[in-house]
Amino acid sequence: MPHRVVVLALDGALPFELGIPQRIFGRSLGTGSGGPGRKLYDVVTCSIRPPGPVRTDADFAVLVEHGPEALATADTVVVPASYELGPVFEEGRLTEELAAALALVRPGTRMVSICTGSYVLAAAGYLDGRPATTHWSSADHFQRIFPQVRVDPDVLFIDDGDVLTSAGVAAGIDLCLHLVRRDHGAAVANEIARRTVVPPHRDGGQAQYIHRPIPEPQFATTTAARAWALARLDRPILLRDMAEQEAMSVRTFTRRFREEVGISPGQWLTQQRVERARHLLESTDLSIDQVARDAGFGTATSLRQHLQAALGVPPTVYRRTFRSSADAST
Repeated sequence: MPHRVVVLALDGALPFELGIPQRIFGRSLGTGSGGPGRKLYDVVTCSIRPPGPVRTDADFAVLVEHGPEALATADTVVVPASYELGPVFEEGRLTEELAAALALVRPGTRMVSICTGSYVLAAAGYLDGRPATTHWSSADHFQRIFPQVRVDPDVLFIDDGDVLTSAGVAAGIDLCLHLVRRDHGAAVANEIARRTVVPPHRDGGQAQYIHRPIPEPQFATTTAARAWALARLDRPILLRDMAEQEAMSVRTFTRRFREEVGISPGQWLTQQRVERARHLLESTDLSIDQVARDAGFGTATSLRQHLQAALGVPPTVYRRTFRSSADAST
């Protein structure tokens, strides 16, 4: 049976965020040499009231065909943003109607929020003592209302196992693609990203989207250095080599890189090498030693350390999990 995703539509919903789960999960199909395979997710949208219209922040309402009882059937619940959260936003308290609806969610159900949907998860207690994120403009307020939550305002999303939160608007796409990648591997997620005309993975975090003074036009970017590095991930890359691609000093390059990408050049290189290793583990039969060399980690030991740190599993377990998932989807 397809994994059931239930999207909770609240009054004041933002239509863009409300539509993200259907666009990403609803188009996710197992892939194989013979063409598209089975449907991987079943996506339904529900209200906290009986079926009927739900207000949005636009000049139209949406007709929702499922009531709160759909939440009891969910494997994953997604709570998109709303501009009418009332006491949830102002006091960190669920309304009786919303509390009754969330009480229908089965224990062990994966809980996901998009943008300020995190307020609902926090008010319901799902985020107590856990890391979470929300739209950067609401992060300070969110932390004041929910001091028991460990708020990280700089990331695009946080995966804490059975509870995941994303930053604002398009970060919901990043998080949903991440879930597809986690559930079924990079090949399936990349195909969905390709069809949606979005990158399968975005570098950095919210820091790159927070308003800052615009640089002077003559200031160079670090785009060329990143392209140069991506073309030679299997070789040693020094910070000064990347700086030279932009004719900058190491200090200036490092500062500019962090401003544009949100993380340091070294962190970015490690991320790219992990992604290269994941792709090779999923799509080739190369030995672990060869994957380590091709991804730029040099040795299998280094690859294991970095993959364990980034994904929580060693290369052999990752390959077994996602090669099996890919085979099952064909």
